[in-house]
Amino acid sequence: DSFTASGPTSGRLSPRLLLPDLAGLTVVVLGDFVADEYLFGQTDRVSREAPVPIVEFERSELKLGAAANVAHNLRALGVKVRAVGALGADPAGRALKRACKAVGMDVTGLLPLPGVQTSVKTRILAGALHTTRQQLLRLDRGSRVGAEHAPALLAALTAAVRNADALIISDYGAGSAGAWAGAAAASLARRLPVCVDSRFHLATFRGVTVAKPNTPELVALARPRAPKPVGQAELRTLAHRVLRAQRLEALLVTRGRDGLALYRRGQGPLELDVFGAREAVDVTGAGDTVLAAFTALLARTSDLGYAAAVANVAGGLVVQKPGTAVVTIAELAAALTSLPVA
Repeated sequence: DSFTASGPTSGRLSPRLLLPDLAGLTVVVLGDFVADEYLFGQTDRVSREAPVPIVEFERSELKLGAAANVAHNLRALGVKVRAVGALGADPAGRALKRACKAVGMDVTGLLPLPGVQTSVKTRILAGALHTTRQQLLRLDRGSRVGAEHAPALLAALTAAVRNADALIISDYGAGSAGAWAGAAAASLARRLPVCVDSRFHLATFRGVTVAKPNTPELVALARPRAPKPVGQAELRTLAHRVLRAQRLEALLVTRGRDGLALYRRGQGPLELDVFGAREAVDVTGAGDTVLAAFTALLARTSDLGYAAAVANVAGGLVVQKPGTAVVTIAELAAALTSLPVA
């Protein structure tokens, strides 16, 4: 089973690659909602105090990062979103919640909790006059959500999943999807698709529908003490080992410039070339876009292969955009018309 999402256009578009209506879907996103702050400035001299550039501030921009970026990508596809996660009762948390609400998310489940500091990733970008701003520095702030907040988050999740079509867990390690989330996800997967992207704790998510690691995360999970580089054949072996151990229906593996692969129980792999240009402009949040598109299409069609093919196109589009970005339903529909018949 193979599908090549690159190369010249030929023939007519397969009806299976036309986008269904996603506007009626409701997807819950549980995870670490992060404020991606961008500070832009001009630099043309070096400080006398230290060998660092002096940046004259021009403007700032707040974007939705991590789980918030997953949710934003769903909204850009027309999907209704219920957001669940912990924020700080601080200015950054209030700004992030307002930004989520502004794009149409249900933010009832975004909880300002005591003792939590909102996760903020501040990027400083600068350049000379009339040049493209380049990233000089990233400063991360925020606190890990403690186990004492698990009951409040579980209650918010339980309320959010009522009549929902799918659940995404976007775990960036800040604790909104803590130790309690694995059991909750496995229980919910008995009645709706549950797709998980967990940077550090994927092993705790057993019995969910789909897990979405990148290649190094998959290798680390399957053989943590072995060398990391693997070939395609070994990656298939490791993937099926993880499928059995984690009791998953499928693994969706993002492979960087090698594209994307879907591994399913009892079936051959679906290995997709990168869609569009192989050289990315910016890979920030690309996995979030892939996860959002995949889950939306899976919830609508129950077709893992079709969902992976469309998600691969969405990933190829978003890496051509600078910074944390989304792919709209119009952009995705237009890109699908350029594909050869599957």
